[in-house]
Amino acid sequence: MGILAKVADERVLDVRCNEHSLIVDLMDGRTISVPLTWYPRLLHATSEQRAKWELAGAGFGIHWPEIDEDLSTEGLLRGAPAPDAK
Repeated sequence: MGILAKVADERVLDVRCNEHSLIVDLMDGRTISVPLTWYPRLLHATSEQRAKWELAGAGFGIHWPEIDEDLSTEGLLRGAPAPDAK
């Protein structure tokens, strides 16, 4: 008897922000939510700037061109805040 395991797909499906959180939906159905305070550039950006994101790194990253911010799903899943986050 074999074991069937679903392979995790950590590519980005969708990105959104609310007042306090960055929320990232992954292709495999998981959702990551982290505090905006972890990413000062996003925290201080306007809601319009936060909404203008694009996929990077074959879908394993997120880039916000207007604020020069880049995040990876690997870092988000690890729970790694920006080095300058307080």
